Amino acid sequence: MLTPAPFHADLAEGPAWSRAWWITASDGLRVRVAHYPAGENARGTVLLFPGRTEYVEKYGRSAAAFAAGGYHTLVIDWRGQGLADRMLEDPRTGHVHVFEDYQKDVAAILHVAAELDLPQPMHLIGHSMGGCIGLRAVMDGLPVASCAFSGPMWGIRIADPLRPAAWALSWGSKQMGLSHHYAPGTGIDSYVASAPFEDNLLTRDPEMWDYMRRQVLAHPDLQLGGPSLGWLHEALSECRTLARRPAPTMPCLTFLGTNERIVDIPRIRERMAHWPGGKLVMIEKGEHEVMMEDAGTRGRICNQMISLFDGASASHAMTA
Repeated sequence: MLTPAPFHADLAEGPAWSRAWWITASDGLRVRVAHYPAGENARGTVLLFPGRTEYVEKYGRSAAAFAAGGYHTLVIDWRGQGLADRMLEDPRTGHVHVFEDYQKDVAAILHVAAELDLPQPMHLIGHSMGGCIGLRAVMDGLPVASCAFSGPMWGIRIADPLRPAAWALSWGSKQMGLSHHYAPGTGIDSYVASAPFEDNLLTRDPEMWDYMRRQVLAHPDLQLGGPSLGWLHEALSECRTLARRPAPTMPCLTFLGTNERIVDIPRIRERMAHWPGGKLVMIEKGEHEVMMEDAGTRGRICNQMISLFDGASASHAMTA
């Protein structure tokens, strides 16, 4: 059953009549899903899987562009972030018990799509952590016709000398009951709310930085701090597991900034080099969030994604 949920339309700046819903996952945790509608002649639906720390309002402008291109958009607050249920006493800690638990949230967003009777076919966009969750979902049969990724977390950028320590510390924290503690170098502060624009890791565009910053300052309950040691161990393990599996046979575009400093670039290049029908698009001087870069860059990425969806939708119609 869908229950209306809070939604900050003024900050999202998405299509008119957008709204959000609560839905309970199979293990009892409540997540929030936003529906950004398109017109009557929509050609399909985009499932947008956001990254760690993100929330549904952040993709309002993107959803407006997809609506103009003929696609509904559903965006989710993953468990432990946004307005979804948080799992630790300190709600600012980014945490998950087992990484595959996010697949329960994927099942929830599919339920919302069915309840709203949104048009087929569906297509996936996964950013950062959402790209990791989305890759597993697609490998496991997510019913989408195509997929696009932005700075996907198919590996976490850690200096080679420190990687063994990251594994040992995160694994040890679980054995000692300390997995709820923040990973080293992180803490309670929201990055966008506390970091300066200069040399930030997310975007070169000051206007989009202000857009994201306005949202989390207006509603601090959307903020999330650093990841827990438990999350770190689960994420490292999931990336390693997925790296051993073959790429799906599905049309795919992956966008990656040349100044990416958060996820593991070699892992992305390796994955896309062996993805049948896949293409890696490098965004010159782009940071981690290429969908939050300047208007020209956002427009080019959106148009390429829509072209991908249109082509996959046409193929889907011929085989249906």
